[in-house]
Amino acid sequence: MTSNNDDYAPSPTGWVRTQVEKIEAAGTTAAVDIMGRPVVLLTMRGVTSGKIRKVPLMRVEHNGVYVAVGSDGGAAKHPVWYNNLRADPKITLQDGEVTREYVARELEGAEYDEWWPRSVAAFPQYAEYQKKTARKIPQFLLEPIG
Repeated sequence: MTSNNDDYAPSPTGWVRTQVEKIEAAGTTAAVDIMGRPVVLLTMRGVTSGKIRKVPLMRVEHNGVYVAVGSDGGAAKHPVWYNNLRADPKITLQDGEVTREYVARELEGAEYDEWWPRSVAAFPQYAEYQKKTARKIPQFLLEPIG
């Protein structure tokens, strides 16, 4: 994903904006965590604004493959970034100091069921979030480009 700083629109959510600023200042996602757990930083294009959006998410990784989990704390609606990935699945992901390009693909069926325990192992609160909402919390497999 190519962009320049003029295209970047910081999150209107304070904690997200603060975490992104800390990651960018330090050059590593190790600068922040969520509830003591590691995060990755996803950079994507906003479907409505067309601007670059950045969001720290829980680090869910297995054998070098990542999954982005759209829990939004168990809210009734998907997180805003869910629609961004559906509209334009090309993203960048930063893990530590390493940034690579990926294509996001929403998981369904057996693949979803295979990844859900991994997601919960990475962040056990996901199981509680699923109990709080009637929607099925989405998971996106992030496949490296190239």
